[in-house]
Amino acid sequence: MTVKSSIPLTEDQRAFARSLVAAGRYSSLSAVLQQGVDLPRQRMDAEELETAALRELLSRLREGAFVDAEQMDARLTAMAAGKRRARGLSS
Repeated sequence: MTVKSSIPLTEDQRAFARSLVAAGRYSSLSAVLQQGVDLPRQRMDAEELETAALRELLSRLREGAFVDAEQMDARLTAMAAGKRRARGLSS
């Protein structure tokens, strides 16, 4: 269901919207304005999904095994040595 609304636009906004219609990017001024309302909703939906994904990631990280600095240094040193060997470089 669509509801007819009247909203004020600045001259610049109106000119820009009309240019989009004239260029064939939108079928009407209403279509331009509808897109203008849909964009923040899409952004908010995406932000909610990203936030949920980050919360899930943090939750999984908290449940995982902790690696202290010495263990991480050892892992990185071993990884670098492996890459040097793979490329035929000396340690």
